[in-house]
Amino acid sequence: MKIRFGADYYPEHWPYTRWETDARLMSEMGLNAVRMAEFSWVKMEPTIGVFDFEWLDRAISILGSYNIKTVLGTPTATPPAWLIEQSPEILPIDSSGITRGFGGRHHNCQSNQTYRIHIGRIIEAMAKHYVDNPHVVGWQIDNEFGNSHEDVCHCSSCKAAFHQWLLRKYVDINSLNAQWGTVFWSQTYSNFEQIPTPKITLNAHNPSMLLDWKRFHSDLIVEFQQFQIDILRRICTKHFITHNFMGFSDIVDYFKLAECLDFVSHDQYPMGFFDNPQPMKQPSKLAAALDLIRGLKQKNFWIMEQQAGPTGWQILSRTPRPGQLRLWVTQAVAHGAEAVVFFRWRTCSFGTEQYWHGILPHSGNPGERYNELKETITELVPLMNEIEGASSGAEVAILYSYEQNWALEIQPHHPDLDYVEHTLKYYAAFFNTKVPVDFINASVDFSKYKLVIAPLHFLMSSEMYMQFENYIRQGGHLLLTMRTGVKNMENVCMTDRELPGEVGNLLGIEIKDYDCLREMDMGVMFHGKHYRCNKWCDIITPITAKVVATYTEDYYAGMAAITVTATGKGKAYYVGTEPDGELMDEIVKWLVETCELSSIGSAPIGVELVRRRTDKSDFIFALNHTGKVQTLNAPEDWQPMKCGSEMEPYGMSVFKIKR
Repeated sequence: MKIRFGADYYPEHWPYTRWETDARLMSEMGLNAVRMAEFSWVKMEPTIGVFDFEWLDRAISILGSYNIKTVLGTPTATPPAWLIEQSPEILPIDSSGITRGFGGRHHNCQSNQTYRIHIGRIIEAMAKHYVDNPHVVGWQIDNEFGNSHEDVCHCSSCKAAFHQWLLRKYVDINSLNAQWGTVFWSQTYSNFEQIPTPKITLNAHNPSMLLDWKRFHSDLIVEFQQFQIDILRRICTKHFITHNFMGFSDIVDYFKLAECLDFVSHDQYPMGFFDNPQPMKQPSKLAAALDLIRGLKQKNFWIMEQQAGPTGWQILSRTPRPGQLRLWVTQAVAHGAEAVVFFRWRTCSFGTEQYWHGILPHSGNPGERYNELKETITELVPLMNEIEGASSGAEVAILYSYEQNWALEIQPHHPDLDYVEHTLKYYAAFFNTKVPVDFINASVDFSKYKLVIAPLHFLMSSEMYMQFENYIRQGGHLLLTMRTGVKNMENVCMTDRELPGEVGNLLGIEIKDYDCLREMDMGVMFHGKHYRCNKWCDIITPITAKVVATYTEDYYAGMAAITVTATGKGKAYYVGTEPDGELMDEIVKWLVETCELSSIGSAPIGVELVRRRTDKSDFIFALNHTGKVQTLNAPEDWQPMKCGSEMEPYGMSVFKIKR
């Protein structure tokens, strides 16, 4: 039985007498999976070493009798009060030196060995108890790694673990001093134990130390996950293991976190929760998050939490309009989701998330959300079965790097420059042009793509340079942007040549000056038309490159803003600024023509086109993100499978093209 749809279920929040009603309603809706127990540590272990799985057994059994499988969560995001009382040292310490107290969730230090002992006990007990349960099919590790951990932990355990991480990397303290440049401000260390964690200081910490701290923090989370995976792999050899990621969250390197999972899962909330402005995120950003998740392992994924109603803790989002829930589910499937689990089954009556609405309202009575999603499941399951394992067929890739993001978080230069937002501007322009895009990291073979874009490639290694060079010389098209090749991998500025360092040989340019556009923007002439750019201007000196755009104002008017050069069989492009939306769209249209990229087709503004490709057919999803009727002029070879060319508000159509 393939799992296609499910819900995040918390039976412990409701009377036992309600459980079978829930199971029946789930089954009638078309759900065949639940995720449970990820926040239920104290319910399963009310006191140390005393386990009570009877309640969970009953819930799993009742659900199983309706052919609903269970994915269990390891409950390590919510250590219980008795554990904190017994071992308060597991509480995290923030950068101001304050111990964060019990309450909420993720109130733990992930390096603390006492905590690891308790984790090992509860996970091993769960694994042994459920290894042979026919209704349990898999595990979710913890919950949303990186959520709540931005400013923690700085305890003595984490400090010691940081020192060990640094020792493994640098071997001796003299090497660290040299590579960090600790002679600055008399910060030279005589041993690793002197190195602080980056607590609040009077000015600012060494950028090299801050980058290594972010790397360490990420590696710690990856290792914390692996500690749990190892226990489960040893006992539950037939169960899958996943984790629920959070789109463009930047605390942990998701490519590393994904490596040891069977597949990745994602939490998709189109209306957000603390986002401002409301009512919802741009369709291109929703699509980008899904494509990033697919790119982490270069394979399709699950949605472990799909928005099912208004979100909110203290403050609420808007209520989804009729058709939007169906639209968002279809968008997830179109971008590679092979199962969709809704958060949550029923809106909770107590606790922090009382107003994070589920499929059912507080009353537990099925309403319009239930009915809309029930119809959606009925129409999507046959399609999902047909396109299982299908790819995007993308010819364009964005090289996404957590290290570049971290380095620019430390020194963004312009107060509004943001790695993720900058990257998403490129993605959005391809989205508007209906050209599919994959997200990749450096381990992926670039030659699979006609065009690779590496936004804000601030840190540069010789290995990365060689990968770029080989790709271009063999016929690839590489686009690099402003602030490329500024620093080495230890976050130290290059000094052996002009910017953009060695990669300037590929680009055929030098950058001898630049301008941070504070409180202003800049004009650009591109293909004979005037446009605007903002945040930053690299003042480019072409050596062998051809100038395709120039600045139009200030002392560098007439100087190069965008260049291209032929290298070997390929081409290297350089965009020395952040284009505004209109200019970005024109640049991408030019790239589509120059690189001979294939568009899926044409559609009205607000209608997204997504392709899923199998060996025999292309499946085209048309998604109307507007509240108005839209008409799609579908080509003759697009065979309608769902709906057709006339699209209702927030509607969708699916077409099939034989290859």
